[in-house]
Formats: sequence, C-alpha cells, structure tokens
Amino acid sequence: MNCLIVDDEPQARKLLTTFISGIAGCKVVCACRNAMEAYEMLQTGKIDLLFLDIKMPVISGTDFLRSLKNPPLVIFTTAYDKYAMEGYELNVVDYLLKPIAMPRLLQAIEKAWARYKENLFVAAPPPPEFTFVKQDNKLVKVVFKDIKFVEGMQNYIKVHLTDSVLIVASTMKAFEKILPANQFIRVHRSYIASVSYITAIRANQVEMPGVDLPVGISYKDDLFKTLGNDPGQ
Repeated sequence: MNCLIVDDEPQARKLLTTFISGIAGCKVVCACRNAMEAYEMLQTGKIDLLFLDIKMPVISGTDFLRSLKNPPLVIFTTAYDKYAMEGYELNVVDYLLKPIAMPRLLQAIEKAWARYKENLFVAAPPPPEFTFVKQDNKLVKVVFKDIKFVEGMQNYIKVHLTDSVLIVASTMKAFEKILPANQFIRVHRSYIASVSYITAIRANQVEMPGVDLPVGISYKDDLFKTLGNDPGQ
C-alpha cells in the first residue's frame, strides 16, 4: 500500500516513516507537514492509506478528511482521545494515540490491509447498455446491441441499426469513445463494426448480414489479433 503521512510535528513524521518503512507491503510515498501539502500529493499520486494527524494549524485533520470527495483509507494519529467518536463517524480504519507503539501500529495496518483487499474485490459497475444521440430537437435512445456498424462521413456519422439508420452530428473518434470496447472494433478509418454481427473475416473485408465492410491496412493487425488469425497468411 502506498502510504501518506500528514503531521505538523517533525519528530512524529520521522518516527512513523521509520516504522512504516519497515513493514512489508507498505511504502511511504511522502510525509507532509500540513493538509495543503497532502492535498497536492493526493492529486498527483496514488495513495492507498493516509496517516492523518488531527490537531494541525490552518486545517484540522477531521476538516481535511471531510473535504475529500474520494479519500483513501485513513488512520488517525493524535495525542488526544476526545476525537475518537468523530473518527468513527468518518469511517476511519483506526485511531492511534501518540506516542505510537509498533505493536499497535501493526494492528492498525492489519485492519487497513483487510479493508484494502475488500475494496479490490468490489464488483465494478456494469457497463452502460445504451446512449442517447441528438436527432432534430430531441435525444433518441440507442441500445448498443442494436448497432450493426458505424460509418464515418465528412462532418457526421451514420449509425446503422438493425432496423434503421441514424445520422448523427459527431466524429468517429468521439463516438468510438462512447461504444463499449468489448463489443465494437474499428476495422477501417470510416467504419466501426459490432463484433456480434460479424459473420466472417477475409483478408481485406469483414462480412456482416447484408453488407461487407472494408478492412483498413492500419487496422488489420488489431482486428485479427482480437478476432482471429489473418486468413491471408
């Protein structure tokens, strides 16, 4: 776990850095003097566990934690026991009273590891099944499984559905970002194909119900790497 220490006391930062650096699986990325330095580190680096002092100048540890939209795991480190209930309300991993002893620190890190592993196995949200495209003065729902292929024109694209064609003011690049990567593949500068509608692949074409799409030279390797060996080899 990447750890960040935030404490205005130099000796406290030094002691924690020494202790944590000797624990397998933990790496002290930085030891900050205040919340402002810590905020910069959280924006620029991946931090898994935050050791946060509570009583600091300008911004307290509790106020700093409340200001974070997506905080990492947090262990409070403080000389005052009166903030224990507040720490519980903020869902911190543990609450360490100074001076911190190594056995107590190990106990807190064990709790953090357990929480960290739980977070790793939280199921990712399912991918979206549809998007909306602008048609005249309204937004029309387009279900991804109904898209056979997308054709790029000069200033717009044609979205070929199973039963209709929609003309959309968009670039191929912008629309490609919307499509689920595991369901669609770029086969040509001007074509994106739905993998589920491809029935056969030739050296320079993909076959789909009612239409054959060209395969661009620069897209050929990715196509055959994803869908199968090059039949021209």
